[in-house]
Amino acid sequence: MTLASLITVPLVYLLTRAIAKRTSVLFKNQQAQLGKLNGHIEETISGIQVVKAFNHEEKAIQEFEEVNTALRKVGLKAQIFSGFLMPIMNVINNIGFAAVAIVGGILAVKSLITVGVIASFLSYSRQFVRPLNDLANIFNVLQSGVAGAERVFEILDEQEEPKDLPNAVELKNPKGHVVFKDVSFGYRSDVPILRNINFESQVGESTALVGPTGAGKTTVVNLLTRFYDVTSGSIYIDGRDIREYTRDSLRRCFGIVLQDTYLFSGTIKENIMYGKPDATDEEVKRAAAMANADVFINRLPLKYDTMLSENGGNLSQGQRQLLAIARVILSKPSLLILDEATSSIDTRTELHIQEALLNIMQGRTSFIIAHRLNTIRDADSIMVVDYGEIIEKGNHDMLMEKQGRYYSMFFNQFKNIENTVES
Repeated sequence: MTLASLITVPLVYLLTRAIAKRTSVLFKNQQAQLGKLNGHIEETISGIQVVKAFNHEEKAIQEFEEVNTALRKVGLKAQIFSGFLMPIMNVINNIGFAAVAIVGGILAVKSLITVGVIASFLSYSRQFVRPLNDLANIFNVLQSGVAGAERVFEILDEQEEPKDLPNAVELKNPKGHVVFKDVSFGYRSDVPILRNINFESQVGESTALVGPTGAGKTTVVNLLTRFYDVTSGSIYIDGRDIREYTRDSLRRCFGIVLQDTYLFSGTIKENIMYGKPDATDEEVKRAAAMANADVFINRLPLKYDTMLSENGGNLSQGQRQLLAIARVILSKPSLLILDEATSSIDTRTELHIQEALLNIMQGRTSFIIAHRLNTIRDADSIMVVDYGEIIEKGNHDMLMEKQGRYYSMFFNQFKNIENTVES
């Protein structure tokens, strides 16, 4: 009777194995298509202005329908195959019920067991397969959940930033002496971005990086702040390899103003205080005044308590950049990185900002990335970067006398400006 009751077990095993083998692939594809659909929706909504500006609405709708159709097809197949499980489980349960009844009837005829024992086995066999039936009812949910979990685990398994060395030390009271020694770097080992970069910035010096787009200027400062680690060579701050410092202490000594400014949801005051949470209201206002941001802030109804939407969407690009500069001024960093810090600011305001930046650069080692060469004429050292290499180095007067790449860039830029003014 026990053997007759267990006849359903191998049948259930073979059934679930066959169905799971097919549906697992379908559910994985379903999750992949769902990810594509969500990505398309997020990109379209976040870039809605570009979509409308290029009259791309119909194309975006068409792309959505294609991805959505693919999702519907693979989802339908997955649900159909997983839906087979419950009906077939009922058939197997009935086969087990019939097997117990037949074997029990034969044994009862031979007077080996009573009818009561047969009834008990029938009742218990039903209870035995009930959990399997419940599992079959939620089988498609489990399969979909497993497929989704695999995608989550792929992200969780991605390698994080390398941990600090066991003997890493805190960078305290940095002076700002920076040395790049034979530094090479590539996002991929077979595609180098920087090749054998060598330079030295003394304490308090300003170093400007100029060159065409994609030359590797921003990569240099990304390596300095350890957003990436060098492929070969070493970077030293105050005589010690930056990999021997803890990341937290290293990054605390930098003040960074990027071309693409990011502001957080909250008040203007909270965004300026981001680098110095314990700053007083007077310090915040002083930093905003130095950045020339107080002009537009005081015109707002709530002034410094004005709430900003995500990434400061209710401010112009230039106003967001002014707040980013004020944020750096308030934090008073030991080393300063300006990556096209005034690219979105009008020329008149830029003059005021240049004065503020010159004030905070006094006594601080600074790295300036700029395409407008008039903004870096006073830099102590100017490096021309092209194809990942430093091809020229010196101050403005030296490079102009040399009449090399920097001279050509400077001459062509101001020639274009003169032609624009004349036209």
